[in-house]
This record gives sequence, structure tokens and C-alpha cells, in this order.
Amino acid sequence: MPGSAKTMASCTVGGLILVTAYTVALGSSGWLWFTWVVLALATAGVMAARQL
Repeated sequence: MPGSAKTMASCTVGGLILVTAYTVALGSSGWLWFTWVVLALATAGVMAARQL
């Protein structure tokens, strides 16, 4: 996995941890989860493109 894809994957996992912690501590925020899903889809797209 190239460096940029690895960095993006790390940011996605880190974002999941932060959004989950926020949800547990302060309650759910739909915009945070929406943003994380968009980031996860972008990461999946980058990973798929790098594999071609």
C-alpha cells in the first residue's frame, strides 16, 4: 500500500475512533457520522484505484 493511501486509511480509522468517542461522551451527531462515511468511501476509492 503506497504512503498516501496508508495515511488516508490511518486518518479514516482515527476519525472513526474520534467520532465514536464523541458519540459516547456527548451524544450522536448525524453530521459527524455523515462526514466519516464520506471519508471512508473516499478511502475505499483511493485503495481501489491504487490496486489497478
